[in-house]
Amino acid sequence: MTSRRPRFQPSIRRQGSHPPLHVQLYDRIRQAILAGTLPPGARLPSARAMALETRVARGTVDVAYARLTVEGFLVTRGAAGTFVASPLPLSPREGAPVPPKPRQVEPRARTVLWPFQVGVPAVDAFPIATWSRVLGRHSRRARASELAHSDTRGDASLREAIAAHLAVSRGVIAHAEDVMVTGGYHSALGLLAHALSKPGDPVWMEDPGYHRARAALSLAGLRPVAVPVDAEGLEVSRGVALAPRARFAFVTPSHQMPLGMALSLARRLALLDWARSADAWIVEDDYDGEFHYASAPLPALKSLDDKGLVLYAGTFSKSMFPTLRLGFLVVPDRAREALGRAANLLHPAPPLAVQRAVADFLDEGHYARHVRRMRTLYGERRAALLRALTELSSPHLQVEAPPGGLHLLARLSGIRDEAVVTHAEGLGLGLNALSGYQFSPAVRRLDGLVLGFATLPATRARDAVSRLARALELAR
Repeated sequence: MTSRRPRFQPSIRRQGSHPPLHVQLYDRIRQAILAGTLPPGARLPSARAMALETRVARGTVDVAYARLTVEGFLVTRGAAGTFVASPLPLSPREGAPVPPKPRQVEPRARTVLWPFQVGVPAVDAFPIATWSRVLGRHSRRARASELAHSDTRGDASLREAIAAHLAVSRGVIAHAEDVMVTGGYHSALGLLAHALSKPGDPVWMEDPGYHRARAALSLAGLRPVAVPVDAEGLEVSRGVALAPRARFAFVTPSHQMPLGMALSLARRLALLDWARSADAWIVEDDYDGEFHYASAPLPALKSLDDKGLVLYAGTFSKSMFPTLRLGFLVVPDRAREALGRAANLLHPAPPLAVQRAVADFLDEGHYARHVRRMRTLYGERRAALLRALTELSSPHLQVEAPPGGLHLLARLSGIRDEAVVTHAEGLGLGLNALSGYQFSPAVRRLDGLVLGFATLPATRARDAVSRLARALELAR
């Protein structure tokens, strides 16, 4: 990170039929970043200083900065200031996505503009102006007494808002004292590993499943055990045979990642029975439970838990935006003390102003309205992609459309998914290979493509699918 600030004074036009001031400022800064005038790591003027330089209102700068932050061009580092992101989401010279290396999901996860990108919501449709107003309100209200320390479990207002939201949307009955705010899902994994397990403990992981969680738990010293999934979700009986005394079972019961099925009621009850008899924990990752299109979202597994066996983990990464880095755990009574001690040491919660802004975003109804709009928008984008894939009619591709989530699944026959991904990257597509989600593809290889549709406008679905068709031809 450089401490030198490049000279940058964007010109703003106020006369005639020009875009709104915040849009002009956003465009000028974005163009300067892409041109290299503002290189990665460059520090931008404070919002107040930028407002003085450009002769616009402070709120105008806040909105432009917030949009650039949501899209991954800027990062904020508290009192240190606002900086150009490194690496950038786009190539600074060509304005085109930077092709990541094959099979490496992490570089693609930082790119929000690739068709079929998985794990990124429609940040272009996020109500940035509303969020900036709410966040600015709390940034200006900070009191000196709050600058030294805050509750490491999370601010009380946010914990209360999350508890109320879960009761209505997910059927999870919890009180504020049951909720712990985290810096996202991986922060929650770190808390759980430190507080409720010891190195070498076996943990059940769905296979195929969320590979980054598997890597994070391995890094924490735990021993992931691959438990197969079938049409009903996690095969509990296989898990019992493989590791009967596992410490955790990590599951995505509302919408299995990446195959998309829901964990059946029989399997949910069997999983709860096993956890009770083995004195184990179930970690429920409800990573995109808000988005179902054929029916209302399924109740959470936690809603069936009357013995304090389920640790419910959620984030706002898919429903708001990923760089928010804010999540939560719903914690049973018997785990609260141990997790509280770990939180005191690890300090996982985000800044206080951000927490209180999210609380107001929930309490004032902005979040619920946004999720409703996104459910409609994603339904349209999903339908457009399905139509385009139907027109493709490739003998090598069999498309599956689960009723929820933000991606479709395309099974492949006669073609290796890694080859398709490699060729697709050269065509500007952000595909993920299904085999990359498996513990050991050599044992039970699943070839397929995980096709995200959240960032793919309906009007661009046909173009994206035509490029996918070309990648299939090249991979044959």
